[in-house]
Amino acid sequence: MAQTHPLPPVTTVTRGGGGGGDCPPGDEENIQQKMSLIWLQVGQCGNQIGQEWWQILSSNVAEADRFPYFSRDGLINAICVDSEPKVIRKLRQQVKNGYFRDNNIIVGRRGRGKNWAYGYHGNSTGAEKNLLERTMEAFRKEVERRDCYSGTVILHSLCGGTGAGLGSRLCEEIRDTYPAGYILSVTGAPHDTGDSPLQHYNSLLCLAWMQRFCDGVLLFQNDEVMKRVASLVEKKTFTASGLQPSVSLSSMNAHIASCLAGLLCPVYSLKTKSSVSIGLEPWELIRSLCPMSTMKFLHTSHVSRRGAPSWDKVTSSVVQSVPRADPHGRLHHSLSVLAVARNSQDYSFLLSRDSVLMKLRQAYRCVSWNPSPVYCWTDPLNIVDPSCHSLTVCANHSSAADLMSGVLCKARTMYNAGAYLHWYRRYGCEDDHFQMSFEILNSLVDEYRGLGVP
Repeated sequence: MAQTHPLPPVTTVTRGGGGGGDCPPGDEENIQQKMSLIWLQVGQCGNQIGQEWWQILSSNVAEADRFPYFSRDGLINAICVDSEPKVIRKLRQQVKNGYFRDNNIIVGRRGRGKNWAYGYHGNSTGAEKNLLERTMEAFRKEVERRDCYSGTVILHSLCGGTGAGLGSRLCEEIRDTYPAGYILSVTGAPHDTGDSPLQHYNSLLCLAWMQRFCDGVLLFQNDEVMKRVASLVEKKTFTASGLQPSVSLSSMNAHIASCLAGLLCPVYSLKTKSSVSIGLEPWELIRSLCPMSTMKFLHTSHVSRRGAPSWDKVTSSVVQSVPRADPHGRLHHSLSVLAVARNSQDYSFLLSRDSVLMKLRQAYRCVSWNPSPVYCWTDPLNIVDPSCHSLTVCANHSSAADLMSGVLCKARTMYNAGAYLHWYRRYGCEDDHFQMSFEILNSLVDEYRGLGVP
């Protein structure tokens, strides 16, 4: 299993409190360049979420904080990969204030049939140059542009052929080629009612590969995201009795991007004394929330409020969306929790900090054997909307086992019946891949189910 890796000793940054580490005058640019990270967007879902993410970053992040996300030449630190060009073409049109490096746009000529095996193993006919080779070559060049490669954030889905299959293969290749770097996955799980008849196999295999090769996984379930966005729409607009408010795919992706902005945009707590961001947010998130390398699947909740609301009320709104128990009535627990508060220059959160963290510790049912289960970051500005207070909470939460248990049950039923297996075998996916994935997920479910056991 992949282990977490220490960052290179470039600077000293304190976790969670005000202020940061020491940074000699004039060394800010060197530190920024050394701590640069690479963003990797794979498949339709990954690039659509990436589109919303880069619109936020390119429009709102201050110039001094751009280097962990942009190169010195001003180009975006992202590699965009898809087996078809349509989504990436739209991405480049929509992100107005940022530019992608031409060599970092990797597209194929046809899709991967929503088939993990086809995405993972690629096109064996040789009709087009292998997407994996082209992506890894672009990745190598991005690594060489910076003094020190610190890690990758990969955006993808669990059920698409490109996002799940190629995304899994890229995580494996990056881990093998650059073992010292972190890998943080941002992944979308399909609707429970079904996006594709192959989604249960794809999710099974992709989850197993994320467990093997990633250091942390921000897991967004489509049904939960849709429910959350619908509740926000319902508060803003009048809906006829008995009718569900309309929720677009774009609004769901925008919500996920807002969660990412709450967690991964620069925070004052992790800046140097010169107020320079060195891009530690993704890696401190992993180190705070994934102290055990076998449990790395993270649940995220995000609330934004205009004006000057009570932080206790904001916290109550956040914890409403936290799953309380599994389908069998067993209470969920958390290994660790991170709260990121961004407010409108008034520092009011500091007055409520202790009560907010206590409420989070209780609502997320933090395990008693973790002596420091709750971390807190703060920043005096919400870059998504400066007029709002926002609270983003990320937890290593046992509700991840509910998704995995459902995937295991449905995939096992299909596998025992031999359904669709020929579609995987024709692209080189053998029974060993499935058996290993079943074992990995079964073990992971048992570990998460055991979180609350004394």
